Amino acid sequence: MSFVGGLERAATVAGRSLSPRPCVAALCEGLTSFWRHRALVREIVRRDLAGQYANQALGSFWVFGHPLSLMLIYVFVFVIVLKVKVPDDPSMPRDYTSYILSGLTAWLAIAQSLGRGSQALLSQANLVKQVVFPIEVLPPAGVVVSLVPMAIIILALIVYLLATRQGVPPTIALAPLLFLGLFLFLSGLAFLLSVVTPFFRDLKDFVTVFATAGVYLVPAFYLPTWVPSLFKPAIALNPFSYPILVCQDIFYYGGIRHPRAWAIFGVMAVLSYILGYRAFRRIRPFVATVL
Repeated sequence: MSFVGGLERAATVAGRSLSPRPCVAALCEGLTSFWRHRALVREIVRRDLAGQYANQALGSFWVFGHPLSLMLIYVFVFVIVLKVKVPDDPSMPRDYTSYILSGLTAWLAIAQSLGRGSQALLSQANLVKQVVFPIEVLPPAGVVVSLVPMAIIILALIVYLLATRQGVPPTIALAPLLFLGLFLFLSGLAFLLSVVTPFFRDLKDFVTVFATAGVYLVPAFYLPTWVPSLFKPAIALNPFSYPILVCQDIFYYGGIRHPRAWAIFGVMAVLSYILGYRAFRRIRPFVATVL
């Protein structure tokens, strides 16, 4: 069977098989496999984090230093150079620096996950060609690696809020829900990207461009109310806007200001995982032939 035939079958299955039983079965199968191979995932994550900067002078420091440096650059440009401020309004409980950090918390994980997802199988061709290796753990393992810098930024944000006496919002207790939602959402995208990229290798370059420019297409540096009416639908139609809004509710507003975003993000996360995993499962047999 050709790869095109496999894609057609995958599209047909995705289109007609949204009934509860196959969807729940796919969700359970993917998560069960991830849990069953959790020791392997842990080792992949450990080696990835340690290996990224293995031959560099500062070594593993860059696991923390890289995301923190990016945050400092963004804060410098927007807060110090451009002097952007949030409105002097009781509805805006914290300063603009807090707003940036809370929004970028999710975006950094999204950008890294997309990049890792597109390379998940390409970079591990020797493992993919091994019949006995559970390659379905590679995309979500890359997502876990990408969530580590997110946790670092959250810690930095907490330190900043305490240092500036703005207070840590009680909604931070909802952070585990955010991590779970992002894991499901990004794993689904990683599953899909990982099996499509070996056949369309330019895709990884499109992902790289989007990961760089996409941060300006979500409300991370600006409030949704600042967007001209003509372009507001683009923000609403961008699926990556919703995890950003959820992050801001948790770490900036300290309340559920965007209930619609929570509902959409929750549904989107589950559907992303189900459809991404099912596409991965259908196309996976053809990947080894092109690596």
